[in-house]
Amino acid sequence: MTACNTLTDTSALAHALLSEIREATRDGLGVTRESYGEGETAALRILEDRAEDLGLSHEWDRAGNLWLSLPEENRAEPFVVVGSHADSVPQGGNFDGLAGIVAGMLMLLQLRGRHEQAPPLRVLALRGEESAWYGKAYLGSLSLLGKLPAATLKRPHRDGVGILSEAMSRCGADVDAIERAEPLLDLANVSAYLELHIEQGPVMVNRGWPVALVTGIRGNVRHNLIRCIGETGHSGAVPRWLRKDALLAVAELLSRMDEHWRVLLQMGMDMVMTTGICSTSAQSHAVSVIPGEVAFSFEVRSQDTQTLERFYTLMREECQAIERARGVRFEFDERLFTEPATMDADWLNRLEAAAGQDTKLERMASGAGHDAAVFANAGVPSAMVFIRNENGSHNPHEAMDIDDFLAGVDLLTRALIA
Repeated sequence: MTACNTLTDTSALAHALLSEIREATRDGLGVTRESYGEGETAALRILEDRAEDLGLSHEWDRAGNLWLSLPEENRAEPFVVVGSHADSVPQGGNFDGLAGIVAGMLMLLQLRGRHEQAPPLRVLALRGEESAWYGKAYLGSLSLLGKLPAATLKRPHRDGVGILSEAMSRCGADVDAIERAEPLLDLANVSAYLELHIEQGPVMVNRGWPVALVTGIRGNVRHNLIRCIGETGHSGAVPRWLRKDALLAVAELLSRMDEHWRVLLQMGMDMVMTTGICSTSAQSHAVSVIPGEVAFSFEVRSQDTQTLERFYTLMREECQAIERARGVRFEFDERLFTEPATMDADWLNRLEAAAGQDTKLERMASGAGHDAAVFANAGVPSAMVFIRNENGSHNPHEAMDIDDFLAGVDLLTRALIA
């Protein structure tokens, strides 16, 4: 594979890179690139090999992330990082994360021969952004900045096959340094963090926006597992007033929280609530059994930390009220918190100016999390560009148009040169 200069060749290169990694990590209809696992490593190795073919420098950091740069870049001044993640959810879509890494590679190629017109640029292919595998997001970026909680290293894999530290060690990460919260990157050397990403919802498609600017990234509070413990009983023999039905208790809790959500939205607060897992025991549930235990997850997202804490407090208070009324109890696993982030106003203005007076770039918040939040909250000026994407995200049917993608790459490149 050789470097490409024309728009046609750039499009072909982007398509080839994205397609090769999709085929290498295909898992049924979608792709599976497990955080610090086989599929993610396969994707990163392909990126490394293609970078070699294209004449780009490449190296691995002590958190297992891959860095790419122009070999002729030898300036000592702070560099701009363009990054995104290489992992995916199980049987997910190919563009979520990967498109941002490929965008950075294309930017390096566009700057070849004129790199001194822009700040030094390095591309960062991050591991472990998705929380689907170990219940915690931003593993690669938090590790890189010395901000991964040590307890996270002991988190079990979703399928119970080992813990995170073991997986990280297999990928060459310096687990001891990460456990000590040792920064593996000197942020004094980083002037900005930029990320291109597909939009993961339907707004841009429905409004006809090929490219948009991200103003902020929602944080979240979540429990991966809450257990409601009641009392199992015969469905025909126990009257309502003597029941301790765990499923009805959970249903009441979620109904109450849905009403709180509605009221807070009417008050103008930004938030979303989700319970993505809810189940009775597969070993003991039956049509004629009153559920004695229900396992469920709980997550709330917002751009405002106070809103997150307010809603979480409401949830715990409602649990206490339902415990008293229904004779059940709620047991909680570790509370996980991800801080919201605000994108840098100067970089947003710079991107807007790079688009030109004839192109209006809309601005929107990101409901999903991104590694840009980690850099922004560490004090690095950060910005994101969203690309229109059909069919949402975290599913195999992501459908990013290559012309929209290249428009985003061009926008970021022009903003660097400005």
